[in-house]
Amino acid sequence: QGGYHFVYAADLSWGRSESARGPTQVSVQREGTPGVGLAFLEAWEATGERLFLDAAQDAARALVRGQLCSGGWHYIIEFDPDKRNRFAYRVDGNCSAGAVDTATLDDNTTQGALRLLMRVDRELNFEDAQIHEAARFGLDSLVRAQYANGAWPQRYHSFPDPKAHQPKRASYPKDWPRQWPGKDYSGYYTFNDNTIVDCIDTLLEAWRIYREPRYLEAARRGGEFILLAQMPDPQPAWAQQYDFDMHPAWARRFEPPAITGGESRGILQMLLILYGEFGDQRYLSPIPRALEYFRRSVIPRSANP
Repeated sequence: QGGYHFVYAADLSWGRSESARGPTQVSVQREGTPGVGLAFLEAWEATGERLFLDAAQDAARALVRGQLCSGGWHYIIEFDPDKRNRFAYRVDGNCSAGAVDTATLDDNTTQGALRLLMRVDRELNFEDAQIHEAARFGLDSLVRAQYANGAWPQRYHSFPDPKAHQPKRASYPKDWPRQWPGKDYSGYYTFNDNTIVDCIDTLLEAWRIYREPRYLEAARRGGEFILLAQMPDPQPAWAQQYDFDMHPAWARRFEPPAITGGESRGILQMLLILYGEFGDQRYLSPIPRALEYFRRSVIPRSANP
């Protein structure tokens, strides 16, 4: 159907991904369909050979068939006709209650799908009606899923109250559970796996392709949340996720409330991109404090390697 897994058997009889497996499923997550489709687009740009653009278009059409009624994507797309009704796929009109309709922003899933759709749409001069409509519907959904403070959750199936989640600066709680509480964290403000950074980057690209001001404004608001989310001294970096009080929060049992190195690095890079886009010095102001904190936090080399 134009989609891809992470890995395959040598004879291509079987493929699997983190969440998908077998011949009737493909992956939207990470190294799956969006990544392969983008590689085909690069091959098309480098060679001008139409078969690469056709392959990218096929991958984009697979994503169209996997877009949920919520506007985003699940980790997988199911093509088995007897199993597709488990999912609220827009093209099937299956938007009834009970079907899986949760769009995930984790692992660059929905954002990666949108990036491929947008780039293929542009290469086709916006003439493939299905791809164009799916891209615009998905982008509008991503904008609607943004909280009023500029953050995004890890995943969503409905849209937040625009009056809730007003801007508030991050702070340290007086106390927090030392044991994993097992709560649902999917609605928290989420930097984990670069979720918010990927949302901002996707919307900046949407602005460049479609010149729609609301995409640029949503990206700007995402940048405002980054400024709010920098922790105060003595750890002026960022956490993987925040609860609605803007405190670092638990997610899974191996993701405690803590400052994160990897996601903070992605945030620092995004602040530079936002400064280049908007020319606002405020996007540079968090960087020196964060870099100095990371310098202080370097673990010394062992005397006995």
